[in-house]
Amino acid sequence: MKYSHERAGKRHTDAKGGFMRKEEILVHPFLPIYDKNSRILILGTMPSVVSRQNQFYYAHPQNRFWKVLSHVLGTRLPETTREKKEMLLSHGIALWDVLASCRIRMSQDSSIKDPVVNDLGYLLQHARICAICANGSKAGSLYRKLVYPNTGIACTVLPSTSPANARYSLEKLIKEWAVIREYLI
Repeated sequence: MKYSHERAGKRHTDAKGGFMRKEEILVHPFLPIYDKNSRILILGTMPSVVSRQNQFYYAHPQNRFWKVLSHVLGTRLPETTREKKEMLLSHGIALWDVLASCRIRMSQDSSIKDPVVNDLGYLLQHARICAICANGSKAGSLYRKLVYPNTGIACTVLPSTSPANARYSLEKLIKEWAVIREYLI
């Protein structure tokens, strides 16, 4: 990575010389999606920039979460926020993120610092969660390190549906994510 120097101090530039946004403190903007019949909880890390702009989980058009889940569930691809919530809840799926806040640069999970976890206790008390899955290794490692000691519930780490995880094709993601079927209603 190159650096440029200005009077105000160092500013990071990307490989093409364009300025990168600095890391920011992000407070989780969404409530969890769940109801008393939820049996499986899927956790990400934090909403992406595009998800925050669109005010709902996995809103980046390149993120394959909704495509993967609709294939695994055998349903049509939901388009609206309402349809996405209905798909989740009608199959006993809860959705949230591990973190309540952190320092992060853009949507880069690898840049997460000073993580503060969401309090999963309330959700776990008010739903019938019997399995927790992490969408990607970063969500899984944060869960194991910061949340598992309080819940005692193991977490299955699934490959990330993020467009940054290019080594997994849609077909391979669907195959890996099919393990959630055993917990569904």
